[in-house]
Amino acid sequence: MPTVSDFIIERIREWGVTRVFGFPGDGIGAFDGALGRAERHDGGLEYIRPTHEEICALMATAHAKFTGEVGVCIATSSPGAFHLLNGLYDAQMDNQPVVAIVGQQGLASVGTFNQQESNLERVFADVAAYVQTITTPEQAEAVIDIAFRTAIARHQPTVVILPHDVQAMDAVTPGAEHWVSRSSVAAASAAITPPTEAIAHAAEIINAGEKVTFLVGAGATGATDEVLEAARLAGAGIITALRGKDVVPSDIPYHTQQLGLLGSLPSLHQIKRCDTIVLLGTNYPYGEFLPATGQARGIQVDIIPEHLGVRYPTELNLWGDVKATLTALIPLLRAKEDLGWQEKIAEEMRGWEREMLAQTEVTFETGANPRKVIHELNQRLPENAIVTADAGTTADWFGHHIRLRRGMRGDLSGRLATMLAAMPYAVAAKFAYSDRTVVCTIGDGAFQMLGMNELITVKKYLDRWENGRFIVVVMHNDDLAQVSWEMRTEDGNPLWEGSQDVQSVDYAGWAELLGFRGIRLHDDASVGAAMDEAFAHDGVTLIDAYVSKNVPPLPPHITVEYAKNTAKALLRGDPSELAVIRDSAAALVTEQVERVKGALHLGGRDDDGPR
Repeated sequence: MPTVSDFIIERIREWGVTRVFGFPGDGIGAFDGALGRAERHDGGLEYIRPTHEEICALMATAHAKFTGEVGVCIATSSPGAFHLLNGLYDAQMDNQPVVAIVGQQGLASVGTFNQQESNLERVFADVAAYVQTITTPEQAEAVIDIAFRTAIARHQPTVVILPHDVQAMDAVTPGAEHWVSRSSVAAASAAITPPTEAIAHAAEIINAGEKVTFLVGAGATGATDEVLEAARLAGAGIITALRGKDVVPSDIPYHTQQLGLLGSLPSLHQIKRCDTIVLLGTNYPYGEFLPATGQARGIQVDIIPEHLGVRYPTELNLWGDVKATLTALIPLLRAKEDLGWQEKIAEEMRGWEREMLAQTEVTFETGANPRKVIHELNQRLPENAIVTADAGTTADWFGHHIRLRRGMRGDLSGRLATMLAAMPYAVAAKFAYSDRTVVCTIGDGAFQMLGMNELITVKKYLDRWENGRFIVVVMHNDDLAQVSWEMRTEDGNPLWEGSQDVQSVDYAGWAELLGFRGIRLHDDASVGAAMDEAFAHDGVTLIDAYVSKNVPPLPPHITVEYAKNTAKALLRGDPSELAVIRDSAAALVTEQVERVKGALHLGGRDDDGPR
């Protein structure tokens, strides 16, 4: 007789799930046993067990991001369930469909302060769009289906709690009795299109604009062709949010990459000069980098209605899927005859690329230039490569130097910006696309958190991958560098070594201990050869890149506050004072030289003064 666990596993498969990420424990033991039976009987679900439940949830989130499918993670009761939280918040804040199946102690223990019994419904109430404990076999079908339907329709995580005794109860087919729900595996359609009159109003606003800018986020994934066609007709410049980087190919000349602290100067100029801004599938959170109130007419398109109109006082908010909405909008757009706006944007972007290249050539006494490391990595990315980045300075270098061509993918923990996500993201991407080259870029602080452990997971499952090439680039500077710079620039505080120092570890040696290739990179001269060796190796390679911690993650525009706080931090006795001054000066001089060259190339001044 099949059990409730057997039924749930089969139901999950009916929802199109083939792979789950789990960690065992007695609270989920009967369900785990059913997973094992299913695997022995007919292949069941591919069960991936990393080294920690937090990794399970981050992998499920990454799977959803890279595939568009529902990610599923599984954990035991209280301790395992609690460990899922960070990864589930990553799914919540980046709007990803994830279903967590969590064990619980037996029904009789609930509310009695028993071993590993806690109020899991209360624990998950904030992170999940739907949380429900299955208390009877008759309830299982509807609860599982609601969890999947809600995750898909709401783009949010959901949680199903399975008490241990319920897991082993006999499965029951729901009947037509009172109080019993009969459900289905049909998901709600997500291709929502706004009303015709709203689409016509959007076309009217865009057609009237002379300097139109599209700000494109990850919510436009799958709508690349529609975004490009609408931008062509509107004569629009394109900016991508960091998580929308792979939506628009990097070779589009008027795509100026990102906006904000890790963005480009052409993106900042677009924002300061545009008269119309169209936000497509983005919840871009930095309002100080959006147009001034009243400067631009605004349109926002998003499948999540709560995101509409909360970042900029938009004139029109369209609740809809980006692809479906643009498909309806494009026939109403008039092709711009004057493309001067686009052409100026493209010219400025060419200048910015020269500036980024010049920044990679700056040399530092304290290690390799981290910009050069990521630039040389970018130069060697093969077709369809997948690149993950971690929170911290790796996100800065990802934004400034990684250029994703059509077919490539790239992602990171966005609004949550949790450390260590780059490794589980990369491993999940490799499981989803085992024929592709996957590259993880991660700081040494994040790598020490749980990232090092995941090389063990890679070793465990490596033989399942069609293409063995998996490259990890550890930015080794013995410092939590992003926070060190934030302490200086945001609060005027000097570096506090007690909080910021990262114990130096031979990361390449750790990779070699596991049977992988380890490459140690100490200076700029060895960067190219290290990258060549890594990409030539059909296996796992860890590049231990000893880089300078004093390279400033320069924003495209240095504010007075940024400069004042940094100076204040140095005057207060920053232990890296001399190196920071020397290395920052080198970077700033290079920046100014390139901007002067750009100004001369463009004919001197622009609307915002000298470049």
